[in-house]
Amino acid sequence: MKKNILLLLIICVGISSCKYSKSDVTVYSAPEGEVLNEKYRVSVNGIDVPVFNTRICTEDIQGRHRAGIEALADSAYDIAGFASFDLKKGPAKVNVTVNDPIASAKILPTSFGIIPTIKGKTLTFEVDKPQHVTVEINGDHIRSLHLFVNPEETDIPEPNDPNVIYFGPGIHEITSVPVGDNQTVYIAGGAIVRGVLSENEKDNKGAIFVMRGKNITFRGRGIVDLGAISRVRGSSTMSVNVDGFKLEGVILCNSPGWTVSLRDCNNVHIDNLKLFGHRANADGIDIAACIDVLVENCFIRTWDDLIVVKTYRGVTQDARRIHVRKCVLYNECAHALSIGAEITRDVEDVLFEDCDIIGDHGREWTLRIYHTDAATVKNVRFENIRIEESVQFASLWINSAVWTTDTARGHIEDIVFKNITVNNSGYQLHKEMEFLGYDANHAIKNVLIENVVINGRKLTREDIKINPGIGSKEGIMMNQFVYGVTVR
Repeated sequence: MKKNILLLLIICVGISSCKYSKSDVTVYSAPEGEVLNEKYRVSVNGIDVPVFNTRICTEDIQGRHRAGIEALADSAYDIAGFASFDLKKGPAKVNVTVNDPIASAKILPTSFGIIPTIKGKTLTFEVDKPQHVTVEINGDHIRSLHLFVNPEETDIPEPNDPNVIYFGPGIHEITSVPVGDNQTVYIAGGAIVRGVLSENEKDNKGAIFVMRGKNITFRGRGIVDLGAISRVRGSSTMSVNVDGFKLEGVILCNSPGWTVSLRDCNNVHIDNLKLFGHRANADGIDIAACIDVLVENCFIRTWDDLIVVKTYRGVTQDARRIHVRKCVLYNECAHALSIGAEITRDVEDVLFEDCDIIGDHGREWTLRIYHTDAATVKNVRFENIRIEESVQFASLWINSAVWTTDTARGHIEDIVFKNITVNNSGYQLHKEMEFLGYDANHAIKNVLIENVVINGRKLTREDIKINPGIGSKEGIMMNQFVYGVTVR
């Protein structure tokens, strides 16, 4: 009998160990000399995974305000950790160990349904597909761990290919890299590319990677970090004016200005991008006057706008057919998914869908169309979005502001908010929805609100409040220049 029990135990252990194979994952080593995070230790299928440091916004409001002042922005930050690996075959077993006993833990987004097992100072959970998860331990939602589970990388370019700008494992320092027709920039796993200023360079108001032309790709599993360039001296991580642009897999950190700046582009695909920004104007992805854009499977945590569509003065085309889906977003101060402020040419056919917003500490709105100029914004849909935290939920707004360049005001038409849940578990929700047109000739028209649920309560027609008093927070607040609102 004892022999049978022992045999059964051996079989069970064997089955368990076979379930998680080291060959099912790819882990990239940290470059020599890189200082790693001391709070978290991560392993997957028994392989240690390096945890890197990234700057993020502070929890205190004073620190967030300092981050918005150019001269002070570089001193106002905290530190979070991130780790990544490629999953060839799931499931994979992830262990996260910290320095103190774990009393509580959350794996976000909640919609992923990942429940960790906690034992002492270690939590364990499974991942069975590529996805981006955030681990919050003992209530620390600021200095969290971000774990990026990538799909297996294929078709890796050759280092000696003349059309490839190749950064292999190790630490590289660059000032500015021009990229042209049919070229690929490849940042290998285990590589960190640091943007710096040359000795005789007073500032760099352009970008570290300047991409112009046709059929350009920027990809890999490595890191691009611009933390060495101060806010007052730097600008974008990448400036893109390309027909046929692909951006995939890399991790972008600490941009002094807009991180991914797209202007007058056509046929853009951004997939599996991971991005952090802690300073004012460190937007995530700015889509300015672009046509046929798909952004998917990304993780973004920034101080300023995360994914935003614009048509600022000087662009040469409208913005049309823009699709954002399956992204995980952490909004530190501004907007998570938005259009505006600068809208001098028309914006049409924009779909934000199937995204998880896991944090929102913003002073602005989680979802917004912020129209400060004269063009028309038409056919914009926010659908199947899960919001776990929101200070101010959704806004449609026409007026002038500091960003205004047109003398006339514009129009917002045919807008949909559908299948959206807000389960506010963090900061208090200050306002639910606010729609403000400018006048009868510059109005908001035709808005559908369908199956929008805020803290368990579905919005109805009775929630509409026209010109409510100061201090109103709940419901759909609007002025007299909003026409054709349907709630169901």
